[in-house]
Amino acid sequence: MKINNAWLENIKRTVSDNFDARPAGVEINLLVIHNISLPPGEFGNGNIEKLFTNQLLATAHPYFATILPLKVSSHVLIDREGVLTQFVSFNDRAWHAGVSEFQGQPACNDYSIGIELEGTDNTAYTDKQYQALAELTRCLMQYYPEITLDRIKGHSDIAPGRKTDPGVAFDWVYFRTLLQQTEN
Repeated sequence: MKINNAWLENIKRTVSDNFDARPAGVEINLLVIHNISLPPGEFGNGNIEKLFTNQLLATAHPYFATILPLKVSSHVLIDREGVLTQFVSFNDRAWHAGVSEFQGQPACNDYSIGIELEGTDNTAYTDKQYQALAELTRCLMQYYPEITLDRIKGHSDIAPGRKTDPGVAFDWVYFRTLLQQTEN
């Protein structure tokens, strides 16, 4: 896996309009792991991509009417098969974290990269997702050296009480083991 000009090479790219420029002088130094499924608990239907590109139809499912006003995105989505789709350049600010804070610094979108895993808090993630996430994380850590192991967090860590993802189903120990294996 390789990053060229803040975009991953040789993966699907679906550009979202839901981003803007990072503030001047801000260093990218945080990786935030999320989960998403649309409608909740359903996978593999293309609805996440539709949400991130403002093409979700309120009439397609009752839940969609409640989230239609949202303008959100992520840098990368990893689906249940481990396939990556990039929506926003890593150098730009994706709208993934919302009201958030890490180590006393608010507005995590300003300095973070957001990775969405297709899933739910309580549904086991697939090995393909963990493998893809570990490979992507190593690549990001090389490209953005300020992202260190202690600066890889869940959405719940930066927005406690408001967010719970990636949830209890996310195996942090397994993920960190995979990260160490990719170093060798």
